Amino acid sequence: MEVYYGIEEIHRPLKNPTITIGNFDGVHRGHQALFQRVKEWSHKLDGESIVMTFNPHPLEVLFPGKGPAYITTHERKMELIASCGIDATIVMPFNRDFALVSARDFVKDILVDRIGIKAIVVGYDYRFGNSRAGDIDLLRDLGREFGFEVDPVAGIRLEDKVVSSTVIRQLIRKGELKEANKLLGRPFEVLGIVVPGRKRGGALLGFPTANIRMSSQTSPGLGVYAVEADVGGKTYGGAANLGYNPTFGDTDLSLEVFLFDFSGDIYGQPITVRLLERLRSEQRFASLEDLIAQIRLDVQQAKKILEERKSVSPG
Repeated sequence: MEVYYGIEEIHRPLKNPTITIGNFDGVHRGHQALFQRVKEWSHKLDGESIVMTFNPHPLEVLFPGKGPAYITTHERKMELIASCGIDATIVMPFNRDFALVSARDFVKDILVDRIGIKAIVVGYDYRFGNSRAGDIDLLRDLGREFGFEVDPVAGIRLEDKVVSSTVIRQLIRKGELKEANKLLGRPFEVLGIVVPGRKRGGALLGFPTANIRMSSQTSPGLGVYAVEADVGGKTYGGAANLGYNPTFGDTDLSLEVFLFDFSGDIYGQPITVRLLERLRSEQRFASLEDLIAQIRLDVQQAKKILEERKSVSPG
């Protein structure tokens, strides 16, 4: 997939481009449906499939400090878009000047004159331009004027839930990862760096953990999770605790991952933790022995979930 950071970087004519536009945080099943429709149009028009997205998120610029916590980092979002088979992504730097561009000027000056779109695929509630004044009716009028097709796609629902980044964020924050993952179409990932912890996991509890310094992603609900983790070029099953360790009176939020069948030093290494399912909420234990007994049960349950996941995976 080609990536252009701003339309100024496009130094060749795009062939009969079909485009879709949005933030695409999470690249969830709703986004994937849009991308599939874009590819169908590009095939029909013998052209290229194009995604336009924004960095930073428009809300960060328009309402500093009020932007949503991300489901995916920008880098991971780009990887996921590429995995959907899109030909090129245009990353528009979003700033206050760009926010002032009118809906008509955005379509005429950028989409038509600079990109040369032949078709545009959008969600059913798509709004665009200064103050979000543009809607699908205006887009259709401009399509007739400038000669491009407009294809609005109905919202995707799964098990009576609307597939949207907002709904997925809410599920993640509640710790309902099994439901969030269905809407995402894959497990929610936490990306971070392994840092030195409090040295309690192995020495005191008998369960050595990798402690993760988390990025600015959406934080899942506190509790214990069955996970998979990629670190050092390998994938491990595991159990993770996200919380404040109330049994020890800690006050800092931490993500501690006990990797099954692992030994070694991974301090300073990047790690990707996929949260599969919450096993229980965080709780305070009366004694160290009670905590260790519960951790053993957590590990057994996590291993069972991982085995079941393996048995239903293709291949």
